[in-house]
Amino acid sequence: MTWKEVFTSSVGKKLVMSFTGIFLILFLIVHVGLNACIWANDGGVMFNAGAHFMGNNVVPRILEIGLFAGLLLHIIQGLMLELSNRSKRGIGYAINYGNRGSKWYSRSMGLLGTIVLIFLVIHLSDFWFPNRAHQGFLLGEEINLYDKMKVEFSELWVVIVYVLGCLSLGYHLAHGFQSAFRTVGVHNKRYNAIFSCLGLGFSIIVPLAFIMMPLSFYFGWLS
Repeated sequence: MTWKEVFTSSVGKKLVMSFTGIFLILFLIVHVGLNACIWANDGGVMFNAGAHFMGNNVVPRILEIGLFAGLLLHIIQGLMLELSNRSKRGIGYAINYGNRGSKWYSRSMGLLGTIVLIFLVIHLSDFWFPNRAHQGFLLGEEINLYDKMKVEFSELWVVIVYVLGCLSLGYHLAHGFQSAFRTVGVHNKRYNAIFSCLGLGFSIIVPLAFIMMPLSFYFGWLS
């Protein structure tokens, strides 16, 4: 397979989606682990220390470039695959098997991915961009992300947006986790059950942890 085929052929697009998806799954593990520091309930000391390290250490900043590149590739290839599938679909099936043929979320990856993308743009504009703007080269003064979270998540509509975004992420992961590993070749009787359980657990635990963060601030469970 040539480099051009990697980004243009159906198989190549799926491989790019899978590898970038696995990379983003690893990022989610780091991200949820860092954000979980808010539950130390120490006024944000541990969380802000972790955020400061991630924003001021050269290794995470370099990995950040790879993260955005992977995210961009994942989005582009996802859109291309969705458009390709729609064009090939043509006239719908004579019989709609619904969930008997496949789960609704596996048939709605394009929609779920779009909702997650909108949520991601909101999330980055709320936290990542303001924080990076204050870390060094623009405004020169690092913001207190913990206090910013308290302010942002005091608004009910913001909490609702985040909950809906995380629910969409959960359903996106419910299909995407297993699909990514299956595409790269991890697919046999021995591993299917393991990755099925891992995928289900990951798609529940990680989004649920993210959902609990705005809820914890909104309901005053944190100092």
